[in-house]
Amino acid sequence: MDIFIAYPVLAAVVALVLGLLAGRRSSSKPLALAAALWLLYAGYETLMHIRVLCPEGCNIRVDLLLITPLLLVVTLYGLYRAVRGPKKS
Repeated sequence: MDIFIAYPVLAAVVALVLGLLAGRRSSSKPLALAAALWLLYAGYETLMHIRVLCPEGCNIRVDLLLITPLLLVVTLYGLYRAVRGPKKS
């Protein structure tokens, strides 16, 4: 995740790719959710990067202990559902 801290625009690129994949699949709500979360993270990390949310400079990023696993789980689940297809009921 260090690369997204240094270059927050890359998180927006991930959001774009996931959004494009979600648009190609008609039943890919989890993938669309992952794209939206990545886009929110990109905005959040951009505000951190330009020191709006952390003007003094944050040495310890405890927030990433929650954000990183959340993004990972939602993204992997979205990709799994996109590959697996719609849930059968």
